[in-house]
Amino acid sequence: MNLLCATGSTASCSGSGSSLTTILPLILIFAVMIVVMIVPQRRKDKAVKNMLAAIKPGDRVRTIGGIYGTISSVKDDIIVLLVGPDKVKMVFAKGAIAQVEEQGAEQTLNQEVK
Repeated sequence: MNLLCATGSTASCSGSGSSLTTILPLILIFAVMIVVMIVPQRRKDKAVKNMLAAIKPGDRVRTIGGIYGTISSVKDDIIVLLVGPDKVKMVFAKGAIAQVEEQGAEQTLNQEVK
């Protein structure tokens, strides 16, 4: 195509600039999609990783299965939870912790009942 442009044919040369203007918006849309979709997910993953690294015995937590309990011990990737009024011990993987609770589920229930 560049050979035709060099020979003086202006009809074939005018199309080469328009391909760049066609591709540029697609590249910009792709870049915006990456920023909108991937960056927030990485922030969320980092926050979860920091939360799991900071848990310690005595913290009130909720598992991904909806079980509320108090952490009894943490060893590597294993967590022992004390669950319910009878303090039943349950063993979970560290990744099963959904969030650290500010207030225990039992305390919230007791406040709602009163």
